[in-house]
Amino acid sequence: MKKNLLDLSKEELSAVIKPSFRAKQIYQWIYHKYVNSFDEMKNIPKEMREELDKTYSISPLKIVKVESSSDGSKKYLFSLNDGYTVESVLLPMKKEEVDEDGKLIHHTKYTICISSQVGCKIGCSFCLTAKEGFKRNLSAGEITAQVLEIKKDNDIAQNRRVNIVYMGMGEPLDNIDNVSKAIKLFSDLDGLAIAPRRQTISTSGLSTQIKKLGLMDLGVLLAISLHAVDDELRQKLMPINKAYNIESIINAVKEFPIDARKRVMFEYLVMKNVNDDIASAKKLVKLLHGIKAKVNLIYFNPHVGSDFSRPTQKDVVAFQQYLIDHGVLCTIRQSKGLDISAACGQLKEKTDKELKNDNA
Repeated sequence: MKKNLLDLSKEELSAVIKPSFRAKQIYQWIYHKYVNSFDEMKNIPKEMREELDKTYSISPLKIVKVESSSDGSKKYLFSLNDGYTVESVLLPMKKEEVDEDGKLIHHTKYTICISSQVGCKIGCSFCLTAKEGFKRNLSAGEITAQVLEIKKDNDIAQNRRVNIVYMGMGEPLDNIDNVSKAIKLFSDLDGLAIAPRRQTISTSGLSTQIKKLGLMDLGVLLAISLHAVDDELRQKLMPINKAYNIESIINAVKEFPIDARKRVMFEYLVMKNVNDDIASAKKLVKLLHGIKAKVNLIYFNPHVGSDFSRPTQKDVVAFQQYLIDHGVLCTIRQSKGLDISAACGQLKEKTDKELKNDNA
């Protein structure tokens, strides 16, 4: 099997290609001009293109299926070279605006949620991906390729920046070496040029790995999937809490280097009659005291077989208002993709079932 060229940084590529300036040219062909083969790289000598093609692939994944929502979001299922599949999501966060003369005020702003593993070890009770178990880590190139392919598929120009959230399938900090390399690959100016401040690591709270990431000081933002305000409930929802309890997470967050203009995000998946009451809101305010935090309330997206249900808007708004009234910045994430396979792992499961039925 050919090596994945997207796994190589520009510096690593320049070490194996001579003269080394060719590495920059190749990078720009892939990440700026979105070519799909070495043959398209016209300023690279033919002999070099042929040699590269013998050793490397620049397509570590392929689009298997896309579901488009009426709200503009898209759910992607990608097939990897070994046959495994992962999901990514394109979210339009702010629509394109023009003035009364038709002059562009600003382009559409996108966030792309990407996967870092095939499956997941964490085993959260509310997550569909957990049912699949863990298969393997994604390489740095497989992580970056998700964004590259989505930008290609939606004609998002190279110079149009996007925000990235490591919030798809898998636990990013359980694959910290490849994720940290992907952060650097994304930020290369001859690549996708996505600055670390536009990249957010969403973690279930591996406190030792949060500390390790902090010591790397990569400049990325941090989001904690909290979902509960006491260890008893969090342990039921997220078994990982046995190894990394809430206190250890909070202590690690307090040490994490964050730009003075930024905040640590705490993601709180709101589930009806589980964690949507004001008593939980009170505990959350106390828990986050002394942290420059922002809480993002997320409506639970129901899926077949789940034991949990979507909370009422009234309860979520009341929860938010309590936090705001007590000095905690809080937003409610607007649910997207409710008319498609929105929950993480849902499109993969649905496609797997269709394939089994077809082969039956």
